[in-house]
Amino acid sequence: MDNIKCVIFDCDGTLVDSERLCCQALVDVFSQYGADIPLDECVAHFKGGKLADILSDAKELMNIDVSIDVLEPQYRDVLQALFVRHLMPMDGAHELIKFLDSHQIEYCVASNGPKDKIEYSLELTGLLSFFKGKIFSAFDTNSWKPEPDLIMYSAMSMGFLPSDCLYVDDTPKGVEAGLNAGVKTVQLYNGVPITLVQDNRVSQIGHLGELKEQLVGCSI
Repeated sequence: MDNIKCVIFDCDGTLVDSERLCCQALVDVFSQYGADIPLDECVAHFKGGKLADILSDAKELMNIDVSIDVLEPQYRDVLQALFVRHLMPMDGAHELIKFLDSHQIEYCVASNGPKDKIEYSLELTGLLSFFKGKIFSAFDTNSWKPEPDLIMYSAMSMGFLPSDCLYVDDTPKGVEAGLNAGVKTVQLYNGVPITLVQDNRVSQIGHLGELKEQLVGCSI
């Protein structure tokens, strides 16, 4: 991966260890309506994408007739409480950011979530100071992964061509967005059951620290 000038990170499940917490919030909210789903089954079903779509799919799976307009604020409130108690940075995130700084490789975050949620997650995990002014939300583009617009917008906003960038995401939808944007793409297997994308354009890692080896030798 020579000549990478900017690393674009997904947030949930990539920079912050949030995927199981996001699913726990789904379990907790839907249990209020009499729907019980095991956490592991929830994790297997819901990985990445637009929150409204995830809630809609969850409604169908659990046969619950409640408006998305009611469910979404409930979900966000429950998730915020879980984040305050349990959210941690992904293992190796701080060390990787220091590595990028020391090698003068730029970086940013591109997430399907709203900007205030991204900032809150990064603040709780001690990462916000590194990403100020470099946070891009699908709400900025009105286009959600797996569409490529957010990734392309992030690269452009950072002042780089897609070919100058590397995108890191844990979910298949995120990986698809990176590929659709024409960006070198890495899938992070973070310990949560996920589908590994079978595409020879995608490299897979089990720890953020592995990116250092792939980025050594990059020039800017």
